[in-house]
Amino acid sequence: MKDKLMDAMQKFSKAMFIPVLILPIAGILIAAGNLFTNTRLQEVMPFLNNPVTSGFGTLLSGSLTAILTNLGVIFCVGLAVGLADKKKSEAGFISLLAFLVFINAMNRFMGLRGMLAEGSLSGTGQAMVLGVQILDMGVFLGLMLGVAVAWVHNRFCEIEFQNAFQIYGGTRFVFIVLIPVMVVLAVILTFVWPFVQSGINALGAFIQGAGNFGLFIYGTLERLLIPTGLHHLVYTPFLYTSLGGTAEIGGQVLEGARNIYYAEIADESIRLLSQSVIWDARGISKMFGLIGACLAMYHTARKENQAKIKAVLVTAAVTSFIAGVTEPIEFSFLFVAPVLFAVHAVLAGSSFVVLNLIGCRAIGPNGFIDFLLYNVPLGLEKTRWPLYIVTGAVYFVLYYLVFRFLIVKLNLKTLGRESAGMEMKLHTKAEYKEKAAGTGSPGGSGQKADAEAVDAALIVQALGGKDNIIKVTNCYTRLRTELENPDLADEAVLKGQTGASAVIKKGKNVQVVYGLKVTAVRKAVDQELGMTQQE
Repeated sequence: MKDKLMDAMQKFSKAMFIPVLILPIAGILIAAGNLFTNTRLQEVMPFLNNPVTSGFGTLLSGSLTAILTNLGVIFCVGLAVGLADKKKSEAGFISLLAFLVFINAMNRFMGLRGMLAEGSLSGTGQAMVLGVQILDMGVFLGLMLGVAVAWVHNRFCEIEFQNAFQIYGGTRFVFIVLIPVMVVLAVILTFVWPFVQSGINALGAFIQGAGNFGLFIYGTLERLLIPTGLHHLVYTPFLYTSLGGTAEIGGQVLEGARNIYYAEIADESIRLLSQSVIWDARGISKMFGLIGACLAMYHTARKENQAKIKAVLVTAAVTSFIAGVTEPIEFSFLFVAPVLFAVHAVLAGSSFVVLNLIGCRAIGPNGFIDFLLYNVPLGLEKTRWPLYIVTGAVYFVLYYLVFRFLIVKLNLKTLGRESAGMEMKLHTKAEYKEKAAGTGSPGGSGQKADAEAVDAALIVQALGGKDNIIKVTNCYTRLRTELENPDLADEAVLKGQTGASAVIKKGKNVQVVYGLKVTAVRKAVDQELGMTQQE
């Protein structure tokens, strides 16, 4: 049962990346659009105060805001595609149809029962979704319907009929089944959802009431779950549902820290961003803390190894600082020194509390580029972003001192301190080529590997061969696979000869961490397997 539950969570986790990774792009472009319409910035840069640039900014931010106000349908389609075992594109199309059936069925049923509120919907628990008035379920509606559509799709998408009924087979039959399912769900949720919403509101009030302790637990858990790949299941509800706060801005009620933040940065009447932004304050550990950890690992490495690991640590540190991708650093010490990872999680959680205590409302969840786009144009008054830099500098020193003390005191085998014959978790290009040249590729071909190239054949072989691979997907940094026999996965080859920084096994799910090059790895592996139709 435990393995089945973990497999289900892993599958759901992978599917969540489809909508989750798109939303920051929309957010960045909304922030960029707001730059062109910001009156304070126009006073500093008068050339921006003209109809062309202002109009462009209005169009850019206005058009993308529609994404944030329609998260239900976005998550519904994204989850259906991610959870579908096959015929993914058709699953996405069917999910959109099912979503339309659901909201209209709920609207009609609420009308029959006289439940539809009139006038302003603020405070009524109802909302307009794609122009249809229903109960306000926000992102949760998309999550529920996406899962339901995927379950029905996987169960019935290959059913075919004979003779005159052939046209009703396959995904068309899936839609036929989904129509009564959506109608029944609409009726049930009309009665059930008000009680669920009350529970969510109570939980949100409890978390908000926990104050700094709640922030600490949230920030710590968000890091602790990195090894399982489930960390975004912690932050997504806070960023896009009422758990992260509810606020009325410009006459519109918004839920979730990220949604509130986007609205607040566009509203110049707001003098200071709300506390909700603290739920998205992950940048301190990414931009500053882990850089200090890298410096500590470098200074505590053996003198003869420092030159070897310098390029690796610098690359990983720059990636974390600029893009907010932390896994190459975190996995360099996660398995050899788990105590450091626990300390890292606690320090990351404490950074949320510190920012809240000093009233800093800056944000940088995806590194320095995000930090510049989101905060600097808003000025000092709204975000107090200099305090973010000062806090980051303090955490850089804190990470460095704590990591250095623990590495030396406990004799931890971090990068450059390995025992004889022990493999590094990250490799330089020179080391990689030297190893490949000395050992040759499996099968005796003697082919030299290039650290920048993707040896898909070797990756497939290290995963147990084509027959052992059931499914291949990827997230931002990991190649996520489902294997028939996970014991056949050769961790040493994956880390030593394909450039992976870590391999994580959970039941049949095997995650191979490649960092930012994972998209190229996924594409090459799909081509090697002949599975490109999975996209």
